Amino acid sequence: MFNDFPLLLGIVASTLHIISGPDHLAAVTPYAIETKQSSWKVGLYWGLGHLGGMLLIGFAFLLFKAYIPIEQISEHSETLVGITLVGIGAFVIYKTVYRKPHAHAHPKKEKYHIYSLAIGFLHGLAGIAHFILLLPVLGFEHRSQSILYIIGFGIGTVAAMSIYALIVGKASQLTKRNGSMFWSKGIRLTSGFFALVTGFYLVYLGVH
Repeated sequence: MFNDFPLLLGIVASTLHIISGPDHLAAVTPYAIETKQSSWKVGLYWGLGHLGGMLLIGFAFLLFKAYIPIEQISEHSETLVGITLVGIGAFVIYKTVYRKPHAHAHPKKEKYHIYSLAIGFLHGLAGIAHFILLLPVLGFEHRSQSILYIIGFGIGTVAAMSIYALIVGKASQLTKRNGSMFWSKGIRLTSGFFALVTGFYLVYLGVH
């Protein structure tokens, strides 16, 4: 049935891929919490970066698979993602625990967007699963169907993470407005430990 709706198939495949990956959510959560406004843009930039990295390594595989060790590059990229998540988690925990009550030295929201774009790009380079998700492209009878699937995959990637970041950001802002420092710090610490544990796990997988 889905073969008759390649655009929908691409959206469903990418959405499930995004929300089922704890490393994806762990990378975006801290920035979505720290961003005061437009938290959805954190997810948007992550999604664009992820899509760009995935397409780049996908095209490299198709064009130069006989000359470039794509699998090794992908494995090292996954380890690099893990190290990045460890750094994000450690920074968020440190900032939450040692932040002064009236400190307002926040990075500009544009920096969060750049960070999200870069980390999303690394995620796009990491993991052979991305190739599996793009395999349906080879099964369509018409090129137009393949193009629609890729477009749908891009839409689902960006939309799913944008919505997730928006929900996380709104939840964080709600605790701030209610004046609950306990819950506000709790959400930050949870996001930090989430990123930290996920990062260590990816590094562990990369060295074993």
